[in-house]
Amino acid sequence: MSYHLIIGDKRYSSWSLRAALALDLAGVDYTEHLIKLNQPDSRQRMLEHSPTAKVPVLKTEHGSIADTLAIAEYLAERFPDKHLWPHDIAARAQARSACAQMHSGFFGLRGNLPMDLQRDAGHEAMPADAEADIQRMLALWRECRAASTEQGPYLFGQVSLVDAFFAPVAIRLRTYHVELPADAAAYVDTIYQWPAFKAWQKAGLEEE
Repeated sequence: MSYHLIIGDKRYSSWSLRAALALDLAGVDYTEHLIKLNQPDSRQRMLEHSPTAKVPVLKTEHGSIADTLAIAEYLAERFPDKHLWPHDIAARAQARSACAQMHSGFFGLRGNLPMDLQRDAGHEAMPADAEADIQRMLALWRECRAASTEQGPYLFGQVSLVDAFFAPVAIRLRTYHVELPADAAAYVDTIYQWPAFKAWQKAGLEEE
């Protein structure tokens, strides 16, 4: 079987990063096709691969799958031996809940701190809605660790899909110089040491 991932700029596309990390967790060999964002022909080029005109899209033997959450669940179902979600049912439920909250919320954080791997500067004054989202994010990460039944530096001990979903948040917190408590700073460091993340980061830093 073959997998082909349609992505946006590695420098900017947070959802593309999540899908790529999920594929790495599944141990899947895949090819990728990058469509530069914010170009005059970007929408038309994305429409060639997805009716939503959004990335990422994963092309599989079962058809094209749009949306990172759908891609993640597809991979978890296809590769159950990889344990992409935590083993424990309660921890797994909390991991899914955390991903769903990221998927459908945190608009203040997203809007005011867009992902840019090449950024290295903080906000002069953090907008109130972004600050509220950051505090909720830190609480959510603590909730994940409290629900974990496994040892390790990731949110549920061992690396899982939930870490793929929060990797772009780690980027935002670091590149915008957000001051963090020790536990959150350690988690951001963990993400930055993840080999699959480091490979994506390197490519994003090299993009024009």
